[in-house]
Amino acid sequence: MIRVEETRKIVRNEFEWDNIHIGVLGSHSALDVLDGAKDEGFKTVVVCQRGREKPYLRFKRLCDEVIILDKFRDMVRDDVQERLMKLNTVFIPNRSFSVYVGYYNIENNFRVPIYGSRHLLRAEERIGDMNYYRILDAAEIRRPKTFRNPSEIDRPVIVKAMATGSVERAFFVATSPDDFWVKVDKLTKEGLLDKKELEEASIEELVIGVDFNFNYFNSIIRGEVEFHGIDRRLQTNIHGFVRQPASIQLELKDITVRNVEIGHMIATIRESQLVKVFDMGEKFVKTLEEMHPPGIIGPFTLQTIVTEKLEFIVVDVAFRIGGGTNVWAGIGSQYSKFYFGEPISIGRRIALEIKEAIENDALDRIVT
Repeated sequence: MIRVEETRKIVRNEFEWDNIHIGVLGSHSALDVLDGAKDEGFKTVVVCQRGREKPYLRFKRLCDEVIILDKFRDMVRDDVQERLMKLNTVFIPNRSFSVYVGYYNIENNFRVPIYGSRHLLRAEERIGDMNYYRILDAAEIRRPKTFRNPSEIDRPVIVKAMATGSVERAFFVATSPDDFWVKVDKLTKEGLLDKKELEEASIEELVIGVDFNFNYFNSIIRGEVEFHGIDRRLQTNIHGFVRQPASIQLELKDITVRNVEIGHMIATIRESQLVKVFDMGEKFVKTLEEMHPPGIIGPFTLQTIVTEKLEFIVVDVAFRIGGGTNVWAGIGSQYSKFYFGEPISIGRRIALEIKEAIENDALDRIVT
């Protein structure tokens, strides 16, 4: 396993701090990261998979170096890593990096310094010794009740599994043990689920309310937990389905409703509720510093449902830049202006932190 001390030693002793490149895998939130890096005067490098490189070639201002590989996972090859090292690359993880390169490769084979929390990325999967359920419980942040076995289901639940052949999750709702197996059988026959994925699925109580993705930034250099903004997911085909009148929905009963994420939109929340938002972020950061030092570095997201009683229940966590932050790329998040006097995106906030770390002789403190 690549140790934090090893990575920080590389940055301290081998990197040219006046010639840092900010790197990212070409997917998910890469355009935001690249744009923010250019705004703060950095050179950039993007690693692309052949056939998906067009956005990064089209937006020429954003990319100083474009590395095109047959598969994203090829970026752990020695020659690719050597090129990134020669460019003094500080790599920014996103969800696609975790999925396509894989946690094992990230933790054991990818030697390039990562801005953020290399060894916390795995906690997003809800399984293993370090998962976000344990972290939320330790922080005393409310999350949904979970069920170990379908036979325990005594209320409506949402089942979270990976979809077959996709980075998307095959979420479905069940109301009883019998209903669970009926849905599993249907999804399996449609090729959307298999037994292996079902074994690693989580079963959570279904929380009814409004969904908010609260996007934070834990600044190591400034010593602050910043709240930058809120987004909400756009998903297909569920959003098109729920727009139909109930009579039409009943006629469409044979359609399998999917939760395939396709985009995001900006949201705000009542100012009276901001205290709860701040408190959740600060408790989360403090708990991780104690449980898993050095803790969370930079951006993270608490995906939350707010109930009719104004109770905040966290249903998912991202330990890196969230895809929803793309809604602010180029324009900046609504709450960031209150910190900086101008709105900035999460991508630019990352670059600003790296810039200030260099100025304060502390670049090695923010990588893992």
